[in-house]
Amino acid sequence: MTVQDITLELKETLKRLKNNFYEQDKPKNLRDTTFFSYVKEETNPVFQLVEQWETEAAEAVKRRELSIHPQQVVSTRENVELILLHSYYIDVKEERYMNLYNSVLYVLDIILDETK
Repeated sequence: MTVQDITLELKETLKRLKNNFYEQDKPKNLRDTTFFSYVKEETNPVFQLVEQWETEAAEAVKRRELSIHPQQVVSTRENVELILLHSYYIDVKEERYMNLYNSVLYVLDIILDETK
C-alpha cells in the first residue's frame, strides 16, 4: 500500500471513531474486563494501521516526497492513538477531542494533497 492509500484509510477510520465518540455512551465502569476486551479487539487493527502509516509517511519524508516535518509524523501517530482511546472511553472534553482530530486531519490532508 502507498502512503496515499494508507492515509485515505486512516482518514475514513477517524471519521468512524469520531462518530463513535459522539454516539456511544460513556462506559459505566472503566475497569470492566468485557469492555476492555471489546476495545482491545476493536482498536488493534487501527493501531496496526497507524503504525504502518507512520512507517510509510516517515519514509516518504526521508525521500523528500512530503514537505512535512518528521516530528509531525510522530505527533500525528500519537494523536491518532489518543483519539482512538478517547473514542471508546469518552474521557475528554469535546473541545480537546476535536483539537486532536483536526490536528490529525490537517497533516493527513497535506499528505493527500502532496501525493495526488
